This record gives sequence, structure tokens and C-alpha cells, in this order.
Amino acid sequence: MLEQLLPAVSGIGRSTPVQGDATIRSRAAVTEPSDDFSNMLARMAADTVDTLKAAEATSVAGITDKASVQQVVESVMAAEQSLQTALAVRDKVVSAYLEISRMAI
Repeated sequence: MLEQLLPAVSGIGRSTPVQGDATIRSRAAVTEPSDDFSNMLARMAADTVDTLKAAEATSVAGITDKASVQQVVESVMAAEQSLQTALAVRDKVVSAYLEISRMAI
């Protein structure tokens, strides 16, 4: 069994890459980020607000028997997850601000 495995393993070092270095570099240059961090945070905040509003609307629809219990639970859980993410980001931003404010000038 070992004799059958050795030729297969010994050929690993002779493998060649699928794409050359120039192709990888040219693709890396094309995929630069076009948005800055503040735009990303603004989009995330807007998405969180939209998710919370949708959960509220679904909850009201559930009260009036226009939405199923499963739909209400799913939308409320999605809103909870979005809110927890927003709170975690807020905590990290506050922590970073406090670290910067403690730096010696």
C-alpha cells in the first residue's frame, strides 16, 4: 500500500499554479474598495433600521392575523440579530475611541 502512495505524493512538488503572478496582481489592482468605512457604517445602520421596521410591521400583521406565527418569529429574530450586531459595532467604536483618547500626545 505504501508503494502505491509514494508516487502520488512525490508528484505534489512538481505541480504548477493555475494562474500566473501577473494575472493575480492585475485582478488585485482592479478590486480596490470604492467605498469608505463611514459609508459602510451608514449602510449597515440603514439596513438595521429597515430590518427593525420590517419586524415591527410583521408583528402588527401577526396581531391582525395577516401573518403566521412563524413569519413573526423569523422577522423578530432577524431584527434581534441585526440589533445585536449594531450594538457590537457600537461597543467596538466606543472602545476604539477610548483607546485613542488615552494615547499620549
